[in-house]
Amino acid sequence: MGLVRRVEVRVLDSIKSGMVEFYTPQSSHETVLAQIPAGLIDDLFVHHFQTDQLLVVRGSFVLVVLQNRQYEYIPLSEDQPKVVTIPPGVPHGAINLSDEPCLLVNAVLRHGAASERDYRPMRLPYPFDLAKAQALLAASKLPVGA
Repeated sequence: MGLVRRVEVRVLDSIKSGMVEFYTPQSSHETVLAQIPAGLIDDLFVHHFQTDQLLVVRGSFVLVVLQNRQYEYIPLSEDQPKVVTIPPGVPHGAINLSDEPCLLVNAVLRHGAASERDYRPMRLPYPFDLAKAQALLAASKLPVGA
């Protein structure tokens, strides 16, 4: 039986020096700045030879991953710095239901040449639960302890 690759979410380590807080950088082969437009409900797609390491720097969105035939909704926001690692072969897409674009950094790890099948939209096995995505994002913006 093969190793199951899973998406990993982790809070960034930081060091505070005076008024400035420094976050741990992510090792990568290539760093990409991406913008997710306001109102976007993206198709799923998959990378075959690339690991994505996503960090939101402005705004918020919900990352949707398809694992074990189920959608997992991961709210990401500039208010709570987290890195999401998406290994090769995991279908994923983005939902930005806000009125503002979301800006994120992707510290890409390459495992070979890009495939012509990368970034091709995949047919959704069933519709996204937009109400759930919206509720998770709203809950993630609550103050700690609320």
